[in-house]
Amino acid sequence: MTFVTRLAFEPTESTSLRTDYVTVFIDGQRFGLEIGSVRDVFMAGAVTKVPLAPPAVAGLINLRGRVVTAICMRKLLRLPAERPAPGAMVVGIERGGESFGFIVDSVGEVVSVMDGDCQPNPLNLDPRWASFSRGIHWLSEGLLVVLDIDAMLAPSALAPALPLARETEP
Repeated sequence: MTFVTRLAFEPTESTSLRTDYVTVFIDGQRFGLEIGSVRDVFMAGAVTKVPLAPPAVAGLINLRGRVVTAICMRKLLRLPAERPAPGAMVVGIERGGESFGFIVDSVGEVVSVMDGDCQPNPLNLDPRWASFSRGIHWLSEGLLVVLDIDAMLAPSALAPALPLARETEP
C-alpha cells in the first residue's frame, strides 16, 4: 500500500500566480511597478523644461536619442516636491508608442508576490494615491502600493489641480 501525504494535494507556490514588481521609493514609501511595463532604469540626467506643461511633467530627457517625457512622481502624488536628489532615478516605460520616465527618489529590488495576496486599498489611503493604486501587498519590509501606470498617465491625472474655491465674505 502506498501512502500519499496530505501536502501532495495542497497547491504549491509554483502553481500559484505570481507577479514581479520593480520597487521604487518616493518620500520613504515603497511602490511597485509591474516588471513587464518597465523598459529602463537610469540615473536622472538633464531635464529640459517644457513651457505650459502640467506641473507633474518635469520636462523631457534625451535617452540614447529617444525623447522621454519625464514625470515627477512627487508632484503626481502631491508630495512635497524637491529638486531631484543626486541619486534620483528614472524608471522608463512605454505606453501607446510614447516613452515616459517616472522620476523617483530611489529604486529598490524586484519582488515577486502572490496575486491572491493583493488586498484592496485601505480606507485611510490618501485619495490621490488610491486613484493610482491597484491594491496593496503587506511585505515583511512594509507596505507595497501597486501602481496603475495607465491611471498615472491619464490626461486627468496630469492636469493641474484645481484651486480650492475661496469663500467670499458677505
